[in-house]
Amino acid sequence: MTTPTDQAQIAQLWIHPIKSCGAVSVRQAHLLPTGLEWDREWMLVDAQGHFVTQRECPSLARVQPRMGHEEWILKAPGMLSLHLNAWAYEGETQVEIWGDEVPALDMGTVAAQWFNDYLAQEPASQAWLKQNGPMKLVRTHPDHLRQCDAQWTGEDRSPVGFADGFGLLVTSVAALEDFNRRMQAAGHAAVDMRRFRPNVVLGGLPPHGEDDLKAFHWTQGEQTMTVRLTKPCPRCSIPEVNPDTGEPGRGVTSVLSSYRSDQRLKGALTFGMNGYWQNPLPADSEDFPLLTVGDVVSLDFGF
Repeated sequence: MTTPTDQAQIAQLWIHPIKSCGAVSVRQAHLLPTGLEWDREWMLVDAQGHFVTQRECPSLARVQPRMGHEEWILKAPGMLSLHLNAWAYEGETQVEIWGDEVPALDMGTVAAQWFNDYLAQEPASQAWLKQNGPMKLVRTHPDHLRQCDAQWTGEDRSPVGFADGFGLLVTSVAALEDFNRRMQAAGHAAVDMRRFRPNVVLGGLPPHGEDDLKAFHWTQGEQTMTVRLTKPCPRCSIPEVNPDTGEPGRGVTSVLSSYRSDQRLKGALTFGMNGYWQNPLPADSEDFPLLTVGDVVSLDFGF
C-alpha cells in the first residue's frame, strides 16, 4: 500500500487524436464528458468495420498528428502531409470496438487512401493489410457514444468515444521512474510515458500511488470537479512498440510481469488507472473545465 499525500500536481497531459496513432503532449485541455477534448476522436477500421490498433499495425505509432487551424495535420514517414478537416465527413458507417457496434462518421476516401498507402509501404503491415484491408478512418458519432462498464462506475453513467473502455487514463511520474529503474536493472533501455498512452500524469505521488487513488478534485469557479478512478488498466502488447520507430521491442511485458500482476483483474499486468469525469454540469452546459499542466489537485484515497 502506498503512503497517501493530500495533493498532487498535473505533470503532463496527453491526447491521442487517432486511436493507436501518435500522442500529442498539450499544456491545457478541456475535459469533456467523454474525456480530454480530441482524445481518441478518430480511429481506423478494417474492411469489416472492426477497429484497428498497433497490435495489428505497429507502424501506426509513427503517424503523428498536429493541430492546425480547424484541422489536424497528419505526418508519417514517406508520405505527404494529410490535412484532415476536423468537422467534415462523407457519411455514416457501422463500426465495432470491443464488442460494441455503433454508428460512426466516415472521414472519406482521401483520408482512407492516405492510411492505406502508408501501411502498404510498411513491411510489418503489408500482409495484414492485404488480408484485412482496405481500411478507413472514422470519427465518433456524437449521438451514438458508448458507455463505460457499469460494473466499475456504479450508478454513474459515463459516455466514452473510441477509448478502450473509459474516458481517462491516469498514471504518475513516479510509476514510470520506478518502472524504468527495473527496466535498466534487467538490461533494457528506459522508455518514456508515450508507451503507456495516458491522458493525465500526476506528479507528487509515490510509485504507483494512483493504484490506491479513488478520485482527485479541483475547483472551477464555485463548482468542485471530480475525476473518479475505478479500474486498473490491463496492458497488452502495445507498450512494447517503440513510438519513434513503430517496431515492437522486448522488455516491457517481462518487467511488468515481475511486479505488476493485479489480483483485482485476475492477475492481469496493469499500469495506470482508468477513470472518468463525474460531470456535475447540466446536460446542455458546454462550460467544460480546463485542465492545465501545473494545476494542483486534491486527492481522495480509497483505503
